[in-house]
Amino acid sequence: MTAESNGNKGADPFEGFKNMRDAYLEGMSKVMIDAVNSEEYAQATGTLLTNYLTFTAPFREALDKTMVMALEQLSLPSRQQVTSLAERFTNLEMKLDDIDAKLDRMIGNLEMKLHDTDAKLDRIVGNLEMTLHGTDAKLDRIADNLDMKLQGTDAKLDRIAELSSAARAPVAEATPAPKQPTKVETKPPHQASGKKR
Repeated sequence: MTAESNGNKGADPFEGFKNMRDAYLEGMSKVMIDAVNSEEYAQATGTLLTNYLTFTAPFREALDKTMVMALEQLSLPSRQQVTSLAERFTNLEMKLDDIDAKLDRMIGNLEMKLHDTDAKLDRIVGNLEMTLHGTDAKLDRIADNLDMKLQGTDAKLDRIAELSSAARAPVAEATPAPKQPTKVETKPPHQASGKKR
């Protein structure tokens, strides 16, 4: 123990075994890597797997049938049904993407048409405003012409009224005044006889 307490270690009796083990593992790994990378190993492995799959195919079919029956009894979907459903969902998703793209195109077309319609309506409103402005000017001219004609007509009517009043004045002086009718007093029949009751 004193040698260990001074820091000097004794020789490890298993050091030789460790070195021999490491050399063995290194040599074996090289041999295995070379063997696995060879063409013969690949052919042998392929043949072995083919034989295994051929031998186990009937058992796998029987197991699949049994599994499908068991899943049906438990009201659970089989792998094929889940795969079919996944394919349908994928198809639905693709169709929804197509519909979304078509809707985007339709919205874009509608926005363009609405923009064109707004521009056309603006032009129509502008034309109507110009037409109304021209119509207002024409109506103002017509109103002015009517005012002038009405003033002329008023002047003519005043002149006619003056002439007719002037023509009546001499006729009124020349015609005798109509006679006043004389009133005849008539008494009721019971008073006419003069008898008193």
